Amino acid sequence: MNGNFNMLLDFGKRFKRLFTPESIPFIRECVTTKSWWDTVDTVASHFTGAVVYQYPKTGKVMDKWIDDKNMWVRRTATLHQLNFKERTNADRVFRYCEKRMHESEYFIRKAIGWALRQYSYVDGNAVFQFVKDNKSELSTLSKIEALKALKRKEKI
Repeated sequence: MNGNFNMLLDFGKRFKRLFTPESIPFIRECVTTKSWWDTVDTVASHFTGAVVYQYPKTGKVMDKWIDDKNMWVRRTATLHQLNFKERTNADRVFRYCEKRMHESEYFIRKAIGWALRQYSYVDGNAVFQFVKDNKSELSTLSKIEALKALKRKEKI
């Protein structure tokens, strides 16, 4: 099964335009049945991201997933915009990070930092300000990851 699943991940990355809103239940099943960072991150950024990118109204599904009881589903919601660049919904990134910043789970803290870092390539000032405004609530890991790409002399 593992070899077949890896083949599915490769196929999905190559043909992500084929994912539609009807793919969301399948995507969720991939996240909840093959739950580990390597598979979840691929599913989040390529499969889930492709659906939300092509069909922005499906972002409402992510608004539900960010509060899901399953940590990997929450991680998927946090990471789904990694490849959006200028089309990133900044409000959604910051809102999701605020909702989850209290979590002690390593994989959520890492995802928060990664999502913020990716958005920092688009708007570094906004990410810096967000981290500064939330420095006492964000974990050290999230802050380090978020600011990794920014070359700032100003301290948080």
